Amino acid sequence: MLTLKCGKCRRKLWRYHKIGQGEVHRCHKDRIDKVWNMVERDGKVCCACGNPVGIDRGTYYTMDRKAFTYSGTKTSN
Repeated sequence: MLTLKCGKCRRKLWRYHKIGQGEVHRCHKDRIDKVWNMVERDGKVCCACGNPVGIDRGTYYTMDRKAFTYSGTKTSN
């Protein structure tokens, strides 16, 4: 499980089940376990501070790599 945090204010955004060892380019909505400070506005996913971290694409979010950080472990497949 990974914990994604805002790159601007360091608040926790959500806890995500990452499969594979690659970078976090997409976050599939069905793998998000717990949400803390995420807000959806105009097709974008933002932190409560207003920092946009991704774009809503339907079943997943396309993430802006410079807008967030993460910690935790990735699951190998």
